[in-house]
Amino acid sequence: MELKEIKDRILQGPDPAATERQHAKGKLTAHERIALLLDKGSFTEIEALRRHRATGFGLEDKKPYTDGVITGWGTVEGRTIFVYAHDFRIFGGALGEAHATKIHKIMDMAIAAGAPLVSLNDGAGARIQEGVSALAGYGGIFRRNTLASGVIPQISVMLGPCAGGAAYSPALTDFVFAVRDISQMFITGPDVVKAVTGEEITQNGLGGADVHAATSGVAHFVYDDEETCIAEVRYLISMLPANNRELPPETHTEDPSDRSCPTLLETVPADGNRSYDIRTVIEELVDDGEYMEVHAAWAPNIVCALARLDGRTVGIVANQPAAMAGVLDIKASEKAARFVQFCDAFNIPLVTLVDVPGFLPGVDQEHEGIIRRGAKLLYAYCNATVPRVSVVLRKAYGGAYIVMDSRSIGADVALAWPTNEIAVMGAEGAANVVFRREIAASDDPEETRAQKIDEYKRNLVHPYYAAERGLVDDVIDPSDTRLSLISALRMLAAKDAALPRRKHGTPPQ
Repeated sequence: MELKEIKDRILQGPDPAATERQHAKGKLTAHERIALLLDKGSFTEIEALRRHRATGFGLEDKKPYTDGVITGWGTVEGRTIFVYAHDFRIFGGALGEAHATKIHKIMDMAIAAGAPLVSLNDGAGARIQEGVSALAGYGGIFRRNTLASGVIPQISVMLGPCAGGAAYSPALTDFVFAVRDISQMFITGPDVVKAVTGEEITQNGLGGADVHAATSGVAHFVYDDEETCIAEVRYLISMLPANNRELPPETHTEDPSDRSCPTLLETVPADGNRSYDIRTVIEELVDDGEYMEVHAAWAPNIVCALARLDGRTVGIVANQPAAMAGVLDIKASEKAARFVQFCDAFNIPLVTLVDVPGFLPGVDQEHEGIIRRGAKLLYAYCNATVPRVSVVLRKAYGGAYIVMDSRSIGADVALAWPTNEIAVMGAEGAANVVFRREIAASDDPEETRAQKIDEYKRNLVHPYYAAERGLVDDVIDPSDTRLSLISALRMLAAKDAALPRRKHGTPPQ
């Protein structure tokens, strides 16, 4: 039967040698990737018979089916998602007019159906032989990425070299996954960089997975192989709602909601100057100790993670004392701000774990815009209408305390451990400012300083000062933190908060 022969030929690809070359690079084909992503047998492909209509430069003699991109829909754990996957075996995955039109259609379908969109990117950019038509195709993708932003989850998986326009679309999506040694993203490749600046660098050195995970912050997740990467995409999708009109899916958990967490007393030192890993706190609090950290290698002084509490998805933002003492800086502020905005857009409650000494001081930070860029996190929290619960574990000083979802900027429930120190600054620094004259005039300045530090702590930094003034709802036993969080989130489950009517805000840039 002719149709079956055509469909079989489409599945096999343009020729066996092309498939062998793809596998020789350690890469899967587009259909193999889709098979890993979707539930078995659930994929429905559309426009598999599409061919380009371009002429010139030999294109009229080469018109493969699919035009180098596979599009369609299927399910992940029974829930519908839409997907497109570049087929590097055809035109190197380069985008032409027909190729772009197929992507436009599947994006429109995803938005209309209210279901997540996953792109499996392995393309060499615009198809040069088609000229401006290819560039216009990218424009249509970018416009749809923007229209879908905050409406459906958009996930980009980088599985090959993606340059120019092929890199901009992922940058407009919610999450970017990358695989070491096969993923590269850059606006201009190494050859152009060398010609313009004289700098010599490899593709991986310029835009490899680890570069974008740790240096540029473009990639949110990075893995060693495609199979693990795509499995983690499935896990992420399982925690997200289909669209902004739905709540995240609930799952059954055997982890008791009233489980005590006594190990937290040992994990977090009472001495605010001692370090610890906040991820051990998160692991203890969340269901079954499972969480998915976002941007783990970039701005490590703040941790952003998706997890579940009582079977419900939550977004966790936490200062990381193990990196730069948990101080807030430009990168940490921007990282957390974007995460807060994502959670707010998709109805994911926010849990903030606070242990912050302040904003990072320094000429570079000030000159590079810590004021406007740090304000992004402040804006994101103030603008968020999802349930918000914050817990001060130890110290929370100055403006950083306010920014980390304090009661004054709209946290629904503000809790604190008995070890909390909420103040304008640490007692040592405050005493040096407030009592500098008494200390300077003293016969024993060190003794006087110690006395004044103790006095400041007793009056302004004791654990119940903020609670006495209604800035903290309760001071809780650390071992009850999981129960307290779940109780607060249950109470807030039906929260309905509206912002003033407006087209959109103008967040700090």
